Amino acid sequence: MEVNIQGAPIYFTIPILGGIPISATLVVTWLVMAIITGLCLWLTSDLKVTDVSKKQAVAEFLVETARNFTIGNMGEKFAYFVPFVAALFSLSIFSNLISLLGVFSPTADLSTEAAWAVVVFILITYNKIKAGGVLGYLKGFTEPIPVLTPFNILSELATPISMACRHFGNILSGTVINALIYGALAVASHALFGLLPGLLGDILGEIPFLMVGVPAVASLYFDWFSGFMQAFIFCMLTTMYIANAAESE
Repeated sequence: MEVNIQGAPIYFTIPILGGIPISATLVVTWLVMAIITGLCLWLTSDLKVTDVSKKQAVAEFLVETARNFTIGNMGEKFAYFVPFVAALFSLSIFSNLISLLGVFSPTADLSTEAAWAVVVFILITYNKIKAGGVLGYLKGFTEPIPVLTPFNILSELATPISMACRHFGNILSGTVINALIYGALAVASHALFGLLPGLLGDILGEIPFLMVGVPAVASLYFDWFSGFMQAFIFCMLTTMYIANAAESE
């Protein structure tokens, strides 16, 4: 196995696959999907009509929340989008939070959000064509006046790009800020305890005491809160764009 670190993510090749490069993003994404699949199978096992267990109650709560979120933003006629929106949110939030386990977060790689945005863009375009036909879709680029056609095309293409970059930028910035905090605390710990006289200062100065507990406060925002909010915002924009596209004429 060859490992080539190119900033982020990490790429490596597997000889038995003909030397095809595999990224850490791909590996961790499959890990996230396996975790979500296993969790869904566990939550939906041994379902009952009466005397439901706490596990089943949690599963029903999650399904109801996903349904209310989707229908609340898109309307009852879009209820068939509930599984898609729920899967997108689950994949996003688990990918955001898996960095807490010390592995590379797939959402710190722009290709992950770009792939999600392309899928959403295809759904948006499909619903626009479904609502107004191919000619109606193409005509929409010339409104309100034909001279704005190039700008309307750019605006259409900017939708998936902005969705991807917004999610990616917030997650990556949180990762970078956390790394800077860890580095700063290590330097501060060395400088502070290094002031102690003699051998005591030499020993304690090498132990990063300030890195214990202090970064957890920043992690509450950059990992937990920001991770949840970015997943929520991405799904919110997805439902709004698709619903608006379906209503366009």
